[in-house]
Amino acid sequence: MTGLTFDIAHLLAGGLVLVSFMMLYQDRLFALINVFALHAIVLAMSVAWQAYIQDAHHLYVTAAIALIFKAIVIPVGLHRIIQRLGIHRDIETAVGIGPTMLAGIGLVALSMVLMLRVTPEADPLAREDLAFALSIILLGLLVMVTRRNAVSQVVGFMSLENGLVLAATGAKGMPLVVEISVAFSILIAFIVIGVFLFRIRERFDSVDVGALDDYRGEHR
Repeated sequence: MTGLTFDIAHLLAGGLVLVSFMMLYQDRLFALINVFALHAIVLAMSVAWQAYIQDAHHLYVTAAIALIFKAIVIPVGLHRIIQRLGIHRDIETAVGIGPTMLAGIGLVALSMVLMLRVTPEADPLAREDLAFALSIILLGLLVMVTRRNAVSQVVGFMSLENGLVLAATGAKGMPLVVEISVAFSILIAFIVIGVFLFRIRERFDSVDVGALDDYRGEHR
């Protein structure tokens, strides 16, 4: 592997971490969904580059799936759900943006230290991709924990899954049947989540998960 191919792979994987931080910073639903679409585009570029340098043509299918479903279909669907339900566009956070960003920096540092220490003999590109992937997974979890809106938690979950895809492709790819199964699982999960959001909105007139906690407390 030449220095240029390594640097480009490193740049794309690092770009995913940067976009994850952009997701943490957003306080508007439409902006968060648009940043998630950008996250999927960068993921597709990273996977396509891995397909090129590994000469693994099936990874192009993974890149196409990420581009079509995650960058186009799911964001458009979420935009329509928000408009259809008349959801409040501001995102209520359980923790302020400043402490959340500091926590994200700490999680990235932890990921780097952990993965680089436990994989000293692995391929250098795979080591760094795994470190970046763990960072993306933890940042996705942080989005889910610090956002009180159900839609934003769905976005955090899907960004977490992007980290899993990056880890799988960086570790010399995964079987094509697994990629297709994951893609259809995500699509089905998105449909179920859409129905779930409609039901929450009908029952509680809100998609704030705090409403569920209040309802549960009233019936104890």
